[in-house]
Amino acid sequence: MHSPPPDAEAPVGGSPPPPTPAFSPLYQQIKGLILQSLQAGEWKPGELIPSEIELAGRFRVSQGTVRKAVDELAGDNLLVRRQGKGTFVATHTEQHVRYRFLKLVPDDGDLDREGPAQRRFLECRRSRASAEIARALGLRTGDAVMQVRRVLSFAGQGAVLVPTILEDLWLPGGPFKGLTAELMAAFRGPTYALFETEFGVRMVRAEEKIRAVLPDAEQAGILQVSTGTPLLSVERVAYTYNDAPMELRRGLYRTDTHHYRNDLS
Repeated sequence: MHSPPPDAEAPVGGSPPPPTPAFSPLYQQIKGLILQSLQAGEWKPGELIPSEIELAGRFRVSQGTVRKAVDELAGDNLLVRRQGKGTFVATHTEQHVRYRFLKLVPDDGDLDREGPAQRRFLECRRSRASAEIARALGLRTGDAVMQVRRVLSFAGQGAVLVPTILEDLWLPGGPFKGLTAELMAAFRGPTYALFETEFGVRMVRAEEKIRAVLPDAEQAGILQVSTGTPLLSVERVAYTYNDAPMELRRGLYRTDTHHYRNDLS
């Protein structure tokens, strides 16, 4: 009788994996266990995770199984491999991921010339979730949410700041208790890096709906365009680990000097 290969063994971790179908590959189970550790904060954003050999010993599987699980997590932008240094938990503070969720780029494609957006906060307050907002964030109607409205401006010709994006954000009140406009304005990195470092919430993926719209009078005034100017409407729901919704964002984008770019692979 032949012994089962290492990859046929059941993984052993600090806590049992969630029930999985019989056809679920073992590396997917290991991926789930690593995700549990990420969600529990065992390894913080930017921190080095254990080596593949250590993880293989921890879960009692082959190193190849661990490598395949880590490869998928790196492909999902949850982990980052660094040559000669190891594998780290991805973080929104890193330069190469700063624009992962910002798809509006200048027509000449030169992000360095344009520089970071200048942010002006019009509102940041605690409110109650409407039925629509609650549904998007997995809350109950009337639950507390943080509501933020801001304008992002970029340097145009002659370095004149041009209001380009008007955004409304809704965030669950519990995880984001203590969020203020002053805190957001003072933070120099990406907003998702602020959520990560100050509130322990890491956005790992997002879904967007895009359509062309005309602004109302208030929106047109803020963006300094006429009410007949077509704008790009982008509605996003951003999720943390295990597909927990953590942000609803509705943005209006001017596209007279910018375009929306998405790299498909």
